Amino acid sequence: MSGGEVAGILVAVFWAILVSFLALALARLAQVLKATTKLVADVTEQAVPLLADASTTVRSARTQLDRVDAIASDVQEVTSNASALSSTVASTFGGPLVKVAAFGYGVRKALGRTEGAPAKTPRRTVIVGRTVPAPGRRKQKG
Repeated sequence: MSGGEVAGILVAVFWAILVSFLALALARLAQVLKATTKLVADVTEQAVPLLADASTTVRSARTQLDRVDAIASDVQEVTSNASALSSTVASTFGGPLVKVAAFGYGVRKALGRTEGAPAKTPRRTVIVGRTVPAPGRRKQKG
């Protein structure tokens, strides 16, 4: 065997090993691509129903928010009506009721004085440990 033949055999063996490694790498890459394709298909199968459910939920939430908005506007209207009614009642009956109450108080006071009820005792001011007579009434010594 000559040197050229040995070199040709070595080159052929080298190329055979290189092609084998490349074939093995391509086979592994094909497996990875198959697994990736299957994974994407599974995610798509699960994502479509989830998106439909999310869309339904969003529509339902919007309907509920519309209802809450309607309720809030009704409550605001009722509140303003109650405020207007309160103002009307206060302006209509407030003045006369105060006058009737004042008249009744005056009548009670007048009836209480004419029946000979004893007059109230004057108030006294207390200063830490001693009593000071009320102003206008002083006891005379004598």
